Amino acid sequence: MAAMADRTGLPVVKGHAYGNDFLLVPEADAAGFDPSVLARRMCDRHRGIGADGLILHGEASGRVRMRLYNADGSSSEVSGNGVRCLAAYALARGAAGGSDVGRAARVDIETGAGPKTLRLVERAGSRWTFRAAMGVPSDVRQFHLEAAGERVAVAALSVGNPQCIVFGPLDEARFRRLGPALERHSAFPARTNVEFVEVLTPSRLRILIWERGVGPTEASGTGACGSAVAAAVVAGASRDVEVESPGGVQRVEWRDDGLYLTGWAELLFEGRWVADSA
Repeated sequence: MAAMADRTGLPVVKGHAYGNDFLLVPEADAAGFDPSVLARRMCDRHRGIGADGLILHGEASGRVRMRLYNADGSSSEVSGNGVRCLAAYALARGAAGGSDVGRAARVDIETGAGPKTLRLVERAGSRWTFRAAMGVPSDVRQFHLEAAGERVAVAALSVGNPQCIVFGPLDEARFRRLGPALERHSAFPARTNVEFVEVLTPSRLRILIWERGVGPTEASGTGACGSAVAAAVVAGASRDVEVESPGGVQRVEWRDDGLYLTGWAELLFEGRWVADSA
């Protein structure tokens, strides 16, 4: 049964990274709500605030903690752009897990894909740039699938969440046709994020993103990481690349100890969700 919002509503902060946007809500305030329903309502572009995902956050044992729900209400393990938004918020308000010591500022965030450590590179106005340790990629493999009437060569892997990579010149019509078919393909029981990747040079990729539980998005941090790993393995790209998406360019470094993602996040507004129920 849905809980009733109190008279003051739920506190919410909206942030985005390269157009990939999130709503940050304290998990304690949302304790009486069904988080899947809340995510669908708050993330609705026309009847809610609008976002790609809802992040419920708290603090425990010196870390910021997060639970991520996609716009369709499904849960997700981690978001590279989402952790940056939450890190910016943690430093802005001095939360546990955030150590604001100038350029050495660090935020530790506990996610469904394990702990992520972010270090502040620069703050310029409302934008916070972080270099995030995203962990070690795993289960990299190549195979063919039948999807939307086409035999498709894909690379699949995990970067904390599932990724499916399709290489070739970017084609908007093909992206729209294959994206949803691959996201829900039987080869991916938990569904998958899908990136269409064009290798421009060994050190620069261009991608389109079909995000699990969302659809087309302007950017994805984990999608950039997955694309970079697959491009290095399959297409001989560098292990230090710029990844260009419709929202902008992020840097991915694949080092011996794992993946490092550099990019910015921006906090947009703080308010309250005052709908009667969720």
